[in-house]
Amino acid sequence: MKKSEVIGSPSAMIDGRIAELNDWRGDTLAKVRAVIRKADPAIVEEWKWNVPVWSCDGILCTGETYKAAVKLTFAKGASLEDPKGLFNSSLEGATRRALDLHEGDKLDGPGLTALVREAVALNRAGKSATKPPKGKPTAKKPTGKKKKA
Repeated sequence: MKKSEVIGSPSAMIDGRIAELNDWRGDTLAKVRAVIRKADPAIVEEWKWNVPVWSCDGILCTGETYKAAVKLTFAKGASLEDPKGLFNSSLEGATRRALDLHEGDKLDGPGLTALVREAVALNRAGKSATKPPKGKPTAKKPTGKKKKA
């Protein structure tokens, strides 16, 4: 099955991607998927930009596959602590961070679980933060100073 032929629910499309890879990349994608889904029951699988996407109150990460790597790109990775030092790619950006897994790499399941849970917490905190309503700008508060004539 080619990438363009994968159709159905997001979960079915991810299943299709794993099956079509039929090598270490499919195995790796299946392993990271299992860790991500197990990290929080509210995580939702999506299919965007022709790649798997995992979300919970916003995008957590994408699961891209390349010839030499499976890349997990965390949308708000630069804001995550990453105590295990899993991020090894896209380190120079102001927002995203990525974890590149290559053939033969051992997946740090507990480390990835902690990272995913931290990303979920960050998204949830952002959702609950109060933001000013969109629309007309609010009037400036008086400062108590008189304008010069």
